[in-house]
Amino acid sequence: MTTITHPRQGGADGDVPRVVVAGAGFGGLAAVRPLARAGMRTTLIDRNVYSTFQPLLYQLATGGLSGSDVAYPVRAVSRRYGAAFRHGELVGIDAAARQVLLADGTTLGYDYLILATGVAAAYHGVPGAAEYSLGLYHRHDAIVLRDRIMAELDRISLTRLTGDVAVTVVGGGATGVELAGSLADLRGTALPAFFPEIDLARVHITLAEHGPALLAPFHPALRDYTRRQLAGRGVEVRLGTAIAEIAPGKVVLADGTALPSDITIWAAGVAAPDAVSAWGLPQAANDRILTGPDLRVAGHDRIFAVGDIALIDGQPLPQLAQPALQMGKHAADQIRRLETGRATVPFRYHNKGIMATIGYRSAVVQLPHRVRIQGTAAWLAWLALHLITLLGGRNRLTALVNLSCRYLTWRHGGGGIIGDRPPGSPLDTLARQPSIGSAGTN
Repeated sequence: MTTITHPRQGGADGDVPRVVVAGAGFGGLAAVRPLARAGMRTTLIDRNVYSTFQPLLYQLATGGLSGSDVAYPVRAVSRRYGAAFRHGELVGIDAAARQVLLADGTTLGYDYLILATGVAAAYHGVPGAAEYSLGLYHRHDAIVLRDRIMAELDRISLTRLTGDVAVTVVGGGATGVELAGSLADLRGTALPAFFPEIDLARVHITLAEHGPALLAPFHPALRDYTRRQLAGRGVEVRLGTAIAEIAPGKVVLADGTALPSDITIWAAGVAAPDAVSAWGLPQAANDRILTGPDLRVAGHDRIFAVGDIALIDGQPLPQLAQPALQMGKHAADQIRRLETGRATVPFRYHNKGIMATIGYRSAVVQLPHRVRIQGTAAWLAWLALHLITLLGGRNRLTALVNLSCRYLTWRHGGGGIIGDRPPGSPLDTLARQPSIGSAGTN
């Protein structure tokens, strides 16, 4: 075991506080910058060497963006802010000794700890959901889903099968809606160019939502617009649909109906990863870490939790980028207040609005003061905001180019971004079979 203590060094008051930030997502990065600039010895740790821009993962999954478009090197961010980066996965916390344990056995000492490690899929006890559905919470998830989609299209193209391809998206929140709409765009614009031999009617997209409406946080008029737009793009929208089981090749509903599903994507909520239970911290709904109003973990004066992993007692927040950004900055401010002998203050979320895209030239935007936008104007606003908030000028430029290609050239045969067949694909066997008249030789 390696122990890195980072002893506090002399400063104006004789001490420089050590702050460890676990997680390089929106909340973690928002905390690192003010902490490092305040002169604190800040160490950022993450299991990946890159930060993922999660709002655009569905574009990666449907071939509109490349993996590098949504990833930015964490070392570049930490160097820019004057913080240290440690590549590793947090597996344990010793609050009494003020140390964190990484998966490789390394321990890091801290004076303050900010947890911003993010969440995983919440399967709500549905049998087979974890085993037979795909998530969309990490860059790897999106790449796996993209390759699976392309493999299924290849399957019906190469084998000339009479069967169809059915894709089911479970969950009618922003992720589910955006993914279903993007799949509809893929079918409507890319298939005629990439797979002209495939009848579009053979590719089915279903969006299943347990609640009575899509995009629950939005105004009813925007929800209805979203449903109509998806239906107009050929997506079967099933509201009030409870899932009883996910099985290979099908989704079983609570009423006993079995929907054929070659690809099932789970976008029905999030929960803390199982590893969080080993940290010895209080947990609440969906195993998220319970915090007080100032974002300090309940019962711990020097540990903060921000972003999706945190649940403020009595103040539930939407699990979006904006709350995570504001929480990260607030946690950093509270550490600075504590170091100057001042009391902490409660976190107050400033709602700047919410938005979701449905597909090409279709989106919904809901701003404060009852401002609601839909259609092309909303889609352009969504596109501009997401390009601006991407980390790195290179990422912004390549994402702009790739999205422009998607929306402007795909229908004319422009190339989409593709990957490899998933390991063990039936197409591997097909590819190894000799062609007719080849006599089995190369």
